[in-house]
Amino acid sequence: MPKLELQLNLPNQLTLLRIVLTPVFVVLLLSESPIYLQLSLAVFIIAALTDWYDGWIARRLGHVSRWGKFLDPLADKVLSSAALLAYVALDLVDGWMVWIVIVRDFLITGLRSYAEYKDEPIVTSRGAQAKTFGEFVVIYYILILFVARSIPSVYADFGGWIDALMHRQVLFGMMLLVTLSTVGTGIAYLFDNRKFLRALYESIKPAR
Repeated sequence: MPKLELQLNLPNQLTLLRIVLTPVFVVLLLSESPIYLQLSLAVFIIAALTDWYDGWIARRLGHVSRWGKFLDPLADKVLSSAALLAYVALDLVDGWMVWIVIVRDFLITGLRSYAEYKDEPIVTSRGAQAKTFGEFVVIYYILILFVARSIPSVYADFGGWIDALMHRQVLFGMMLLVTLSTVGTGIAYLFDNRKFLRALYESIKPAR
């Protein structure tokens, strides 16, 4: 049975930092202080940059580890899910769509992590990569405009554009696209890995 041992090399430390920064980002974003709102954007960007940087270091220095392969996608989903839930709390997007995205993301991430643990890694499809990219585009889109609205000088000059771009129907349409791609790629994941899922089911079902 393969072992999953914690290795606190630099890439994994950066991944853990991303998880630690997530609640900091949420607290700042939900604050009514314009300064804290602006800081939330900076914290989110720093957290997102650790995703790129930890992968780059791991490949360059040969620090790719089983633990890193397990923790890195989990940290990504924690950050993106926290951002989407914060948007729900701010009444920017609908909760039902966010929960579909979150449940799918953690279900597939758990599947990928278990497959990695069993030395049967699942390759991320291009569709799933496009879905993740689109999800973060929407997250950044909403975050940047929401923070921009809290800066008086910016809102004075571009308030009309900001309000139009943040119109409820615009955000609904963007989140609907993310939700549909989430469901579609999730079904494709399950279908493409049906043999692994069948074997997993056979291994855990109770003996009769």
